Amino acid sequence: MQILIINGSPKGKNSTTYQTALYLQALHPEHTFTTLHAGQQIKRLEQDFSPARRALAAADLLLFCYPVYTFIAPYQLHRFFELIKADGISLQGKFASQITTSKHFYDVTAHRYVEENCCDLGLHVVRGLSADMEDLLREAGQRDAENFFDQLLFSCRHGLFVTPPLAAPGGTRPIYHAALNETPKTQKQDVVIVTNCAEEDETLQNMIADFRAALPCPSRVVNLREFPFDGGCLGCFGCAITGKCVYKDGFDTFLRQKIQTADSFVYAFTISDHYTHSSFKCFDDRQFCNGHRTVTHGTPIAYLISGDYRLEPNLRMIVEARAEVGGNYLCGVATDESETTAQIQALAENLSFAMERKLTRPANFYGVGGMKIFRDLIYVMQGLMKADHKFYKANGIYDFPQKQVGRIWQMRLVGALMAIPSIQKKAKGKMTEAIIAPYRKVIDQVKSS
Repeated sequence: MQILIINGSPKGKNSTTYQTALYLQALHPEHTFTTLHAGQQIKRLEQDFSPARRALAAADLLLFCYPVYTFIAPYQLHRFFELIKADGISLQGKFASQITTSKHFYDVTAHRYVEENCCDLGLHVVRGLSADMEDLLREAGQRDAENFFDQLLFSCRHGLFVTPPLAAPGGTRPIYHAALNETPKTQKQDVVIVTNCAEEDETLQNMIADFRAALPCPSRVVNLREFPFDGGCLGCFGCAITGKCVYKDGFDTFLRQKIQTADSFVYAFTISDHYTHSSFKCFDDRQFCNGHRTVTHGTPIAYLISGDYRLEPNLRMIVEARAEVGGNYLCGVATDESETTAQIQALAENLSFAMERKLTRPANFYGVGGMKIFRDLIYVMQGLMKADHKFYKANGIYDFPQKQVGRIWQMRLVGALMAIPSIQKKAKGKMTEAIIAPYRKVIDQVKSS
């Protein structure tokens, strides 16, 4: 087979993920491998896409290799998908799969994003390999990579492909027109609306205008398309110790002074390529100057989204998970799918209520699971990620269960007692009563107050 490795990492040949592809190439000289360093060369490909076009046309199998950045693929790979679609090259009937390396923090959403875009291009998609960053250094990881490639070839021969997502209905969506009257601004909170709204995107402009009108407090708009980004995150870890980005475009200062100072955040975008325009992903990735620190914990957030949001389950998962991991109260999502004016009005009222009451909710699996991955990662890498380590110590994020010595010994005592037949007999039917006794005490205190 003619196999094209599409390296989406901005590190090029020095990408950890790319080494797994090279390992497979060394194992299988019977196939012809070529590499397109799309992540590192994205600016060049924006100017001249012809090298990529030739490589794509010659390939039988596209193997996307990239590190997972902020729930999805790096900005550079997002941009590459945009360039493929804009070029119009036909990839119909070719095969595609992917290799990622990460600490498994939302690798599932990254894989689904790439699968969805490959299906858009008419590719036959085979489930990819999600490896730990250090897997290739272990025999088990090497074996997993070999098995993945064997299964990949088997799937290509036997048609074992990923089921394509449900396609959005055809036709042009009618433009939404602003309809809400201006609400008096009686509250003092500062709401920032972060968007990548294009000049020609009338619907999103009008949704933002209605939302601002409905808010009982002042708001301001930050359009990411107007910020002079020097480029996407390089994954260089230069910010790990200092908190300062290696780019000199001033984004870290802009982020901390113009956005993170707000009392709430509203993200507004139009769906494209199963997320939104890559300008927003550049913003996502560059926020790594904050490392893995949940610096906006407790700040309410909301979304204004134009497009078929109900047909984007992966995007919905990302929206919810991002709020959960960040410790942000998600006030909701207003879309232009139906009853848009009513949705926007309700969302503005809910955001105002959340700010006034300082609402919080306990994290669900998305938040708890995500933060446990970060907790363990930062603890091990504390020597490098000094700012993260200091933040995690100060905010009690190092909640390792093995350090709850008192609780562990308490459970051992209970277990030992319950192993005695006579105590088992006496305790029969009373265990649940003992468990809920402290909860009844809390309820009784409320009743008596």
